[in-house]
Amino acid sequence: MAPIAPFRAFRYDPAQVALSRTVTQPYDKITAEMQEHYYAASPYNLVRIILGKREAADHAGNSVYTRAAASFRDWRRQGVLRQDAEPCIYLYTQRFSAPGSGADLERRGFIALGRLEDYSAGVVFRHEQTLSKPKADRLDLLRATRAHFGQLFMLYSDPSRQIDSLLTTGAAADLEVTDEYGVSHRVWKISDPAAIEKVTQLMSDKKLLIADGHHRYETALTYRDERRAQTAAASAGGASGTRAASPGVDSDAPYESVMMTFVNMDSPGLVILPTHRVVHGLHDFSSHDLRDGARALFRVEEIDPAFDGAHAGAILRDAGRGGTALLAATANRA
Repeated sequence: MAPIAPFRAFRYDPAQVALSRTVTQPYDKITAEMQEHYYAASPYNLVRIILGKREAADHAGNSVYTRAAASFRDWRRQGVLRQDAEPCIYLYTQRFSAPGSGADLERRGFIALGRLEDYSAGVVFRHEQTLSKPKADRLDLLRATRAHFGQLFMLYSDPSRQIDSLLTTGAAADLEVTDEYGVSHRVWKISDPAAIEKVTQLMSDKKLLIADGHHRYETALTYRDERRAQTAAASAGGASGTRAASPGVDSDAPYESVMMTFVNMDSPGLVILPTHRVVHGLHDFSSHDLRDGARALFRVEEIDPAFDGAHAGAILRDAGRGGTALLAATANRA
């Protein structure tokens, strides 16, 4: 099962700051140039929390993480960030043009708390292996701030699109901003208990696939386990006798859940674009072996290698309608 819950989000107050000057791309997409741009855009830009500048004199008491925690604390005190008065889930849409087609699409989802589950539970599934350095960085930030600032992109299956239909609204968005790539982001608060309860029920038997955010998810798992251990140690310290206490897991503890964006994988607005890679440095590479080995898993067709980008895109689109398609261009064949 995939337990979800509403929560009281902290959101920028549009009366105090312009959203277009405060939001950023995800932390792992921010280049040094983008970081400088975000810093210059506003003293309240989120980059100061999710990817602050490091300083030569940094130490444990004054680091990129302590400064992030200070910014989060100060912005709340100043009212730049305000917490919603009631628990909500949040309808979230992204309108964008699909590259190569010019078609305008809308990806719809909702933001809520999702229960953290070990992969072994068979509820949350991954498709990436993670790296230790990014997880250590995100863990230090989470320890310092005790808050989540980025979305986990989670997919679930709902062919009848019941949940999508529950989250349809004609009201004006509570938040709206267009990012530097021309994507329009809109957010609506949904506080109706009946609607929230229905969505919660419909999600209860879902499996979740991490589309993006593996490092953040695994960081949240590590933090959850740390906090569980701290809670158990505190309980044991206060218990009589010498035997350690073994309290049960408090499922309502804030570290047991994490903010997630849930998107229906059966929605027409969910598109998957080609991923292009240049592979080099392979010793003893043979295009013949690549072609012949691929036949064990794929139907292989050789094409004229003198194609251009438009032709390559057309080939992939046509082949992709029937399943998974790859186009490999080597020095002497395609």
